[in-house]
Amino acid sequence: MAVRSILKYPDPGLSTPCTPVTVFDGSLTALAHDLLDTMRAAPGVGITAAHIGVFTRLVVLELSREIGPRFYVNPEILALSEETMRHTEGSVSMPGATDDVERPRRIRFRYQDLQGAFHDEDAEDFHAICMQHEIDQLDGIFWLKRLSRLKRDRLIRRWEKGK
Repeated sequence: MAVRSILKYPDPGLSTPCTPVTVFDGSLTALAHDLLDTMRAAPGVGITAAHIGVFTRLVVLELSREIGPRFYVNPEILALSEETMRHTEGSVSMPGATDDVERPRRIRFRYQDLQGAFHDEDAEDFHAICMQHEIDQLDGIFWLKRLSRLKRDRLIRRWEKGK
């Protein structure tokens, strides 16, 4: 497979909503494995096709090497817990920039696998945070939008100085 170029903030592609995958074939599997290689090289724990300029609803997560990678096609959140948690987030599109984001602690979501089969899954804590973060990206919502304007502006200024 191949390591692809990652869009860097503030590329307008990072605000582009992605279209659903409708064809489940070898090219989707190849894209998924390119994403995995790209994410590992970045490095990161999650990536979407949008991060490499392919605006289709595909997510790769690898929360630990022991568990291995998971591929999520057309993921959508079905339910969110009222209980929230704060977690430090960042992006492969903005290396070195992180801040705390508050999100629901648990979610229920639906996705398809690389063959097109549907699955429902519950996630909590770090897994739930990562899925929400990546689904936001598929919807064209870069993680900075989850910060207050003051925190976002400060983070962007610091990141631009450090580039």
